[in-house]
Amino acid sequence: MLALRCFALYLAFCLWICKAEDASSAPEVENKKPSFNNPNIPKNAYLVLFFNSPSDITERLVVSQARKDGMDDSIAKYDGVWSVEVPYASSIENDYALVLKSKAKHHAVSTKLFRPIKFDTNELVIQYDVKFQDGIDCGGAYIKLLSASPNLDLKQFNDKTPYTIMFGPDKCGLENKFHFIFRHKNPNTGVYEEKHAKKVVPELESYFSDKKTHLYTLVLRSDNSFERYIDQIKVQSGSLLNDFDPPVNPPKEIDDPEDKKPSDWDEREKIIDTNAKKPDDWDEDAPATIEDESAVKPSGWLDDEPEMIPDPAAVPPKDWDREMDGEWVAPQINNPKCASAPGCGKWHRPIIPNPKYKGKWSAPMIPNPNYKGIWTPRKIPNPHYFEEKDPFKSLAEVNAIGLELWSMTDGIAFDNFLIVDSKRAADEFAQETWAIKKEAERLADPKAVSPVRFEYWSFLFFFRDKLL
Repeated sequence: MLALRCFALYLAFCLWICKAEDASSAPEVENKKPSFNNPNIPKNAYLVLFFNSPSDITERLVVSQARKDGMDDSIAKYDGVWSVEVPYASSIENDYALVLKSKAKHHAVSTKLFRPIKFDTNELVIQYDVKFQDGIDCGGAYIKLLSASPNLDLKQFNDKTPYTIMFGPDKCGLENKFHFIFRHKNPNTGVYEEKHAKKVVPELESYFSDKKTHLYTLVLRSDNSFERYIDQIKVQSGSLLNDFDPPVNPPKEIDDPEDKKPSDWDEREKIIDTNAKKPDDWDEDAPATIEDESAVKPSGWLDDEPEMIPDPAAVPPKDWDREMDGEWVAPQINNPKCASAPGCGKWHRPIIPNPKYKGKWSAPMIPNPNYKGIWTPRKIPNPHYFEEKDPFKSLAEVNAIGLELWSMTDGIAFDNFLIVDSKRAADEFAQETWAIKKEAERLADPKAVSPVRFEYWSFLFFFRDKLL
């Protein structure tokens, strides 16, 4: 009786799920995209850049008119095309983005910040999202925070324009990169040197190939720590002092360039024993292997039977022309007489290692009585040594942000650039921008599974298994 009640309950639950599924599927029939809404502007932001109109390309951005030095005119110009438009693969109505529109060209575009970054806060967060609408074979999607200078002309922004930080994804062929580079000024020489963050461990390929929008976030702190995130998941953390190549601080000591290895310095740990003699019984001509003389032919071995014979059942094809095709030869098959015998054909003794084999004699190696070890030059104080304790605070002031890229793939969409002094503010901004895109893209994906229906059916199958 209890089983019947449970079964009835099970059937009722099935009907309820089907109705719920029908209801949940109704919006999918309409396939209506969500509409874009302007996000809230974080307080005290250095930059908030999203797009509302095609006119933003001229009203809010500066497209470079620069030329690269030392290159042929046909490729020297920064004539790559930019456009502010709704990407063709957008899952949100009226969600404009900055789109790189041309292949195999130099592209550069930039904009001024609301206020300069002086690296005098406890935290600095740089964030933006990228969508490779058609995937990407070779091209960059990184941003540059341009160093403040009275000579900075955004119309002439090019690869030589000084930057303070470079950050973002880059790919060519099988090499996937997630850049974080900062330029540090040597206090002794005044020369800037690029410092490259160590490689991110997680696999990056899917971010370039899945044609989804991905969010890239860099967090810098006044204690010289940093964190990098992709889609709000931390992929790296470290120190500006310890996790870059080359390191910020040079070594205190260096090899003395004037020190030379003495001419009598012997680095050979072992030498040939010149007093050794070849033993009289050493036979260099003995072969490495010999026949096993103790072996005997197994009883029943069929010497006169071949291992393979013509297939007696085979016949020439009907269209075989002897004059045209030659003499027909039946295919070979295993000799059935050999199946029950230890072997067929001529018997040979097996080959075994020669116990008398010694090979070519050579004198043994012995410890070198004159060995002094591997020579290394003596250390001297590094004349260029300095100690930078706070690289974050010493970073060059920034007053603009730009994209300076070469790409063999077009259709790269950039959006929702944000620079603030709070990770919390950046996360809240992401919830109003990237997170909405992520969900819209998930729902627009024909392979996506409705989480509501998945929960229904998971519970149903669990309930069924308990009954049966």
